[in-house]
Amino acid sequence: MNRGASARIAVLRGMHFALIDTVLELDDSRVLAVKNVTRAEEYLGDHFPGFPVLPGVFMLEALVQASRRLLERSGRGEWVLGEVRALRYGSFVRPGEALRVEVTAEGDGEGASRSFKGVASVIRGGAAAETAVSGRFTMRPPRVG
Repeated sequence: MNRGASARIAVLRGMHFALIDTVLELDDSRVLAVKNVTRAEEYLGDHFPGFPVLPGVFMLEALVQASRRLLERSGRGEWVLGEVRALRYGSFVRPGEALRVEVTAEGDGEGASRSFKGVASVIRGGAAAETAVSGRFTMRPPRVG
C-alpha cells in the first residue's frame, strides 16, 4: 500500500478517541468491553456545558471500536463503518459512570462486509442500568483510490 492510500485510510478510520478502556470478554463472535467516562474527557467541556454527557456519536463509535476487536481476530486489515440501521439512543452517560459495550457478529461472515448487533448500557454504582444505545451496523474494508 502506498503512502497516500495509508493517509486516506487514517482519515476514513476517523476518531482518535479511545472509547474502549477494557475488554472483558472476547471470542470469535462476541466482545464485551467497558468505557469509563471521566471528567478528564476533553469533549465533555462542550457537550454540554453544565450537563456533561458522553456524545451519542461517541457511543456509536464505542460499538464500532468494539467490533474492530472482533475483526482483528480475522487478520484482514483495516475496517470502517459501512452502514448503521435501527440505531436507538436511551439513557445519558455522565462522568463517573461507565458504558458497558456488547457487540455480537451476525451472519456467516461471507462477502466484503460484516454485520453486527450492538448494545451499550450505562453502569451506575457497579450495576448495568438502562440502555444507552443499541442497533445494528456493518463494517467494511475502506474503499481507497
